[in-house]
Amino acid sequence: MPHMSASAGRWTAASLLAGLLTALAPASQAASTIPAGRLLASNCFQCHGTNGNGPGFERLAGRSASELYQELKEFQSGQEGNGIMAKHAWGYTDAQLQALASWLSTQN
Repeated sequence: MPHMSASAGRWTAASLLAGLLTALAPASQAASTIPAGRLLASNCFQCHGTNGNGPGFERLAGRSASELYQELKEFQSGQEGNGIMAKHAWGYTDAQLQALASWLSTQN
């Protein structure tokens, strides 16, 4: 078995680390380009679909972002009762509700 000097070993380890970081960079860049609202909409998929066009429930896609945000805030405040939508809305910050409303408003 050949013996590797300490400096050669460090160079090899550094090269492997640099290669790994280079290989992972495109994946992390791609993940950062996904709109936040799209990720949040994944919680809505069973009833409304991730694009706001779910089966049998109110169509959310393409509606005004401000209208959607206002409705979500009404659910969150309890103005619309204590149903499933109120419980979902309670789990979001204002910024998340705005991102979700914005995403759904861009869908067809």
